[in-house]
Amino acid sequence: MLKQETISIVEDHAMKDLLGLMGKAKEMQAKFQAMQDEIATLEATGQAGGGLVSVTLTGKFEMKSLKIDPSLFKEDEVEILEDLLLAAHNDARAKVEQMMQEKTQALTAGLPIPPGMKLPF
Repeated sequence: MLKQETISIVEDHAMKDLLGLMGKAKEMQAKFQAMQDEIATLEATGQAGGGLVSVTLTGKFEMKSLKIDPSLFKEDEVEILEDLLLAAHNDARAKVEQMMQEKTQALTAGLPIPPGMKLPF
């Protein structure tokens, strides 16, 4: 009889642990969704050519604005302008990715997540 009671206690404990784990998973899912919603509202501006070209991206990497100094509109400087556009876009993208990484690290602090695993999924 004692053995059966012990098994019952262990099963109850395991069930409580499982329910607790499921509750935490649901809570983390809600936090990740909130973080993704917040990231979508972020904006980052990248610059190139000392500010002659600037690109603003949203947290979803959508280009929101593009500014080009009028001095770059010269026929013989098209390649320079193209290079500056790419550089400004890449700068803005790197800034958005950095903000996303910082927010994800803040949310997942203390969780046993394998190195290199990118979140949000």
